Amino acid sequence: MPKVSEVCRHVRSKVAGPFWVTVDLMFDGQENYDRYSGSAALNGDAIAAIYGVDATTVSLYPIPSLKVLKISYPRPVPQGSVEERDLHSGQQYAYLLDVDL
Repeated sequence: MPKVSEVCRHVRSKVAGPFWVTVDLMFDGQENYDRYSGSAALNGDAIAAIYGVDATTVSLYPIPSLKVLKISYPRPVPQGSVEERDLHSGQQYAYLLDVDL
């Protein structure tokens, strides 16, 4: 089984406001996008389990023309709070790199 890091040319995460994180999976070609963007390993339940959030709060936005799957989920604590460990959410993508598709 390939991993996310093997089928995406770029994976990034970023802050999407003080209460949300967005992860962009930029697939390496149309074939990989078509084959893996709808994978069960990337559905709302799987993302919720990885990030420890409620599955009903996870949003998936497929963008076929760009070969991108955008994933948004709520931050565990508001941006800038005392418990915050990744102020800009720039490291959150790493949890997805080794996910088997």
